[in-house]
Amino acid sequence: MNKMMFLYKLGLTVLLVTSFSCKEERKTTIEKKPNFLFVLVDDQSPFDLQVYDGASILETPTLNQLATEGTVFDGAYNMGSMNGAVCTPSRHMIMTGRTVWHLPPSAEFQDNTAPNPLDEQTIGAIFNRAGYKTMRTCKVGNSYPGANKQFAVVHDATKRGGTEESGSAWHSKQVLDYLATREEEKETNPFFIYFGFSHPHDTRNGTPELLSKYGATNHTDTTTLPPANVKQPVLQDNYLTEHPFFHGHPELRDEERISGVWKNRDENTVRNELGREYACDENIDNQLQKVLARLKETGELEHTYVIYTSDHGMSIGRHGLMGKQNLYEHTWRVPFMIKGPGITANKRVQGNIYLLDVLPTLCDLAGIEIPETVEGKSFVPVLKGEKETVREVMYGVYAGGTKPGMRSVKKGDWKLIKYDVMDGAVRETQLFNLKANPNEFLPEHQKTGAMETDLAENPEYADKLAEMEQLLLEQMIENEDPYRLWNQTETPSSASDK
Repeated sequence: MNKMMFLYKLGLTVLLVTSFSCKEERKTTIEKKPNFLFVLVDDQSPFDLQVYDGASILETPTLNQLATEGTVFDGAYNMGSMNGAVCTPSRHMIMTGRTVWHLPPSAEFQDNTAPNPLDEQTIGAIFNRAGYKTMRTCKVGNSYPGANKQFAVVHDATKRGGTEESGSAWHSKQVLDYLATREEEKETNPFFIYFGFSHPHDTRNGTPELLSKYGATNHTDTTTLPPANVKQPVLQDNYLTEHPFFHGHPELRDEERISGVWKNRDENTVRNELGREYACDENIDNQLQKVLARLKETGELEHTYVIYTSDHGMSIGRHGLMGKQNLYEHTWRVPFMIKGPGITANKRVQGNIYLLDVLPTLCDLAGIEIPETVEGKSFVPVLKGEKETVREVMYGVYAGGTKPGMRSVKKGDWKLIKYDVMDGAVRETQLFNLKANPNEFLPEHQKTGAMETDLAENPEYADKLAEMEQLLLEQMIENEDPYRLWNQTETPSSASDK
């Protein structure tokens, strides 16, 4: 063989080997599944955060950075609840991807923990079958036990204190220890970590330094009011000393028995409780930073989707309410941010997503087939910029007190809330234009703008009210709501949508 022929064949061999190696490398890269860090906090209004309210004094640099590096949803909602423990159906919806009226019995009756076929179609079980290593830490109770135990590693405990061991730091330690174990065992399979917190749900016993930062005290004396402090958050724009009418849930814990608040709605009490909330919020931010820093050190962060949200919002003085059993935006909406491989940075979208859309979206991002039991919709098209919203109309329900309860529907800038409670003694309708009135001001707020109020009684908007009333009925039918409100009549056209 002459020298030229030898060199030619050698070069061809090198080229083929190199090409094969590159293909194998690309194949390996394509087949490498992403990690997931799903962060769920307990009882946090989106409007606590500067990401959603630029006037907030709450400092959350980790979440601010997450928003800058990822995509923020302005229209993320918890569909609702059929009982006072709103956390419970919310977490069932997250785990199953199913709508509020199609959940296992444990969503309504927490003690009914008998095995259910849907248990095997929840996040932990699905990702286990897909080859993921799954881990969970979160609070105990008011969740979905059948789904929680599907995770391979579970470290659950309710931690609402102000120390490393009794507060949010305990949850971050469980995640950090789990990551350390993965390193020690040289684990290469992708992970799914369900990183849950017990705060800022009450009792909001923040750390001493953060309570001091926000001028708050862990007030426990029912006979006195907490002291005023200039460092406390100011009252929210839609604060009221009382709600204009009864919410329809007698002896509701969140409105009557929160430690440090009870039935008080005075400025001292509300500002102090907001300070406690912010102290817990910032501590969560600090703990999340620890985990993200560790993932970055190990090189895992760039391959990890980080999703941050809450199970529902919270009032804390807004509209004269304290709890989560209402359908105003501060409570119906949730914060929602996501960053990770292929996610556009520094972007905001409307989305119009429910928490029940989380499961199909996670499956979509992981390349896992979405179970047939799932009723939610993947919002990957929104993340890719192919759509601005997943759906046009949003439906909300609270039926945890007297029935039928509260219902809401939202389309575009318009939102309707109806109350049918206390055996018909309280029947109210509210109509808001959220573009002109994002805080859902009521006449009691005494605002001067023509649209900065409830428009339900304004004859100028009678047609819009009728349109939204019909839309609500259609959504109740579509979602198989078992109740009807006092003035709802099913027409042949609406009944045909069943």
